[in-house]
Amino acid sequence: MKYFTEKEFKCQEEPCFDKMNKSLIEMLDVAREVAGVPFKINSSWRSKAWNQMIGGSRNSSHLRGNAVDIACTSSQNRLIIVEALLMAGFTRIGIANTFIHCDIDEALPQNIIFLYK
Repeated sequence: MKYFTEKEFKCQEEPCFDKMNKSLIEMLDVAREVAGVPFKINSSWRSKAWNQMIGGSRNSSHLRGNAVDIACTSSQNRLIIVEALLMAGFTRIGIANTFIHCDIDEALPQNIIFLYK
């Protein structure tokens, strides 16, 4: 990993890098290189209990270590990050007011960009 440390992948402040899909991490590193802006990981792997407590989907990709949420509140950075994620090969992206979700969960619909309400 060029741009991330294991410490950046946490669930409730507990390390969870070992639960993350390594292909996801590699793709994130590529996206970060392309973007040229920092990626702050807000959410990575989640325990079932934590996911339920925060209102996550019952079938969340975070439960399988296949997803991260990247902090983002700037419209300009949002475009830069989304373009970089697409260039890195991500086919599942979610846009929220304060973060961008990306995952590589093949069990879920592909080639989508969705919005959080």
